[in-house]
Amino acid sequence: MDSFITKDGKKLRRGYTTGSCAAAAAKAAAIMLLGGETLDSVWLMTPRGIGLTLAVKEIIRGDGFVSCGIVKDAGDDPDVTNGMTVYARVEKTDVPYEVAIDGGEGIGRVTKPGLDQPVGHAAINSTPRRMITEALSEVMEDHGYPGGLSVVISAPQGVEIAKKTFNPRLGIVGGLSILGTTGIVEPMSDEAVVETIRTELSMRAAAGRKTVLFVPGNYGADYIRNDLGIDPETAVTVSNFIGDAFSLAAEAGFDGALLVGHIGKLVKVAGGMLNTHSRWGDCRAEIFAAHAGMCGASADTVGRIMNSAMTDDMLAILEEAGLRVPVMAGVMRRMHFHLTHQKTIGSLRTGAVTFSNVYGTLGRTDDADRLLEEIRKES
Repeated sequence: MDSFITKDGKKLRRGYTTGSCAAAAAKAAAIMLLGGETLDSVWLMTPRGIGLTLAVKEIIRGDGFVSCGIVKDAGDDPDVTNGMTVYARVEKTDVPYEVAIDGGEGIGRVTKPGLDQPVGHAAINSTPRRMITEALSEVMEDHGYPGGLSVVISAPQGVEIAKKTFNPRLGIVGGLSILGTTGIVEPMSDEAVVETIRTELSMRAAAGRKTVLFVPGNYGADYIRNDLGIDPETAVTVSNFIGDAFSLAAEAGFDGALLVGHIGKLVKVAGGMLNTHSRWGDCRAEIFAAHAGMCGASADTVGRIMNSAMTDDMLAILEEAGLRVPVMAGVMRRMHFHLTHQKTIGSLRTGAVTFSNVYGTLGRTDDADRLLEEIRKES
C-alpha cells in the first residue's frame, strides 16, 4: 500500500485491516464466480475513503464456488496479523439478493454477551460485515444475478495467532476477530504518541497552566463536555500512556494532573497498569473480583465477574449484589495509590474520575474535585 502519514516528523506507511482483506477476498471470489474470469487483483473502497488495489492469491475453483485470499499488510504499525492471509469462499444460494456471512477456520466464535456480535456468531465485526455485503451486492447487480451468495471467511493462521491475543479471555474462541472501522490501519508508534503528549504539555505550560486534564480518548472527551461542562479542547489526549503522561506533566512543571476516562480502561490503573494497551495485559475482571471479595461477595458473584468479558457486565453483577458502590470506592483508592506512587512524578498532585456509559459517574479519587475546580478556573 502506497499511502503514508507523518507523525512527529516521521513518515509512516498506512496498512489495511483484516476487514478490508475479508471484503476484498469476498469481492474477488464473487466476481470470478459470477463472471467466470480470473483476477490478479481487486479494487476496494474503504470506509475511510481510501481505495485499495490488492493482489488476489491462491484462487480455487470448485463445484459452484470460488475461494481466494488477500494478504494482510499492517504498514508500519506493529500487528500480529501482518502477513496473514485472509480467505473468502463464495458460493451461490437460492435466497434472492441475500449475502450470508459466516466464519471458517481461524475465525473466532463469540461465546459471551456484550461484544460486537451475538453469542454463537463468527467474530466478524459490524463494519467488515457491511463492507462484504455492500461489495457483493454491487457484484450481483453488475452481473444481473438474482440469487444470493454465501460467504465463509477464514484465516487458518488465526488459530495460532489468536493465542497471542486476549480473544479467549474476551469470550472469542477458536481464532481471531475480523476487525476494522475504517478499513485502514493508521500507524502510530509509541514514541510518536509520547512525543505528541510532551508537545501538548509544553504548550499548556508555556501558556501558564498549572493543572492539566488528561483523557484517554473520545469517551473521556465526551464525558467532560456533557457531564463536567468542560471544553474537550482543554484536555490532553494520552491514549494508553497513562504513566508517561503523568511523568511528563511533572517534567513540564505542572502542579496537578487529573485523569478522566471510561472504567473499561481506568480500572486497569487500579491494578498498577500505567500503560493500558491490551497487549500489555488485561486485569479488569481480576480487579473487580478481588474488590468484590473484600466487600463480602459470594463465590458465585466472584465467579460470574471472572467470567465476564465487559466492564459494564461486571458492574451489573455488582449492582445486582448491592456491591457496586463499595467496590468502586475500593477501586478508586487503589487507582489513587498507583497514580501517586510513581517515582517519576515528584510532588505532582494526581487524581482520577471514572464513569461508564450505563451508570454514569462511578467514582472520584480524593483530590479530584479540587483538581477539577482548578482546571475550570484556568480554562
